[in-house]
Amino acid sequence: MSTSSVLVETRGAVAVVTLNRPDSSNTLNLEMAMDLLAAAMTCGRNPAVRAVVLTGAGRQFCFGGDLRAMLSRGDGVEGYLRELTGYLHSAISHFVRMDAPVIAAVNGTAAGAGVGLLAMADLAVCGRSSKISLAYTGVGLTPDGGTSFLLPRTIGVKRTMELLLLNRALNANEALEWGLVNSVVDDSEVLNEACRLAERLSTGPTNAFGKTKRLLAASIAGFESQMVLESETIATQAVTPEGAEGIDAFTSKRKPEFHKARNRPAREADEE
Repeated sequence: MSTSSVLVETRGAVAVVTLNRPDSSNTLNLEMAMDLLAAAMTCGRNPAVRAVVLTGAGRQFCFGGDLRAMLSRGDGVEGYLRELTGYLHSAISHFVRMDAPVIAAVNGTAAGAGVGLLAMADLAVCGRSSKISLAYTGVGLTPDGGTSFLLPRTIGVKRTMELLLLNRALNANEALEWGLVNSVVDDSEVLNEACRLAERLSTGPTNAFGKTKRLLAASIAGFESQMVLESETIATQAVTPEGAEGIDAFTSKRKPEFHKARNRPAREADEE
């Protein structure tokens, strides 16, 4: 059995890309970001792939970044995050600009960068019990995965700020109402429904689909440069006292105390 953190399975003209770290709720580490870019390039370069479905193995779609992997990097977390987000954002760019339509099949929870993978998809299906949560500021970090670009254009600035500042979680019906997903189905039918939609699209004019996708991308110019800014911001924020406190609190399963951490040097916060 493959041990890759991202699997690519072709079903006729449809490629199913599966985030494959189910024991870690498909959290993104450096290996997964690299594998996701490789998967995106594989799909984009294969003319036989006429539609793509992106989903998560196990019970969850993607819980966002792997905070334990970040914590293990110690003083090297800033460079680690620059590298990780570099691969992740390149993967997202490839999915957004490829001819094949991309459908997100959201099983369980999409959090943090997982919301970015949902938002970058051309269409999205989620289960009735699915939850959408950004969660970045809850651990003292800032958005990545294209969320600071895509969400204001999808749901509006005020709703985006509500999700980012208050860390509100949306249920499936709210996500549908807000325009984050196109349909809500029974949990057991998420992947099947996404694949049915992909098969329908795979018989269509793929070249026209691709040109349409790039027209929409051009109409909201600046996506890639915004993701570069996201990478810079989350990397530098991770090594601040707030970032150190948030990551440590999450991995220690306690409530973060940002009001105490913000005036302490990051190293002192780590040592306590």
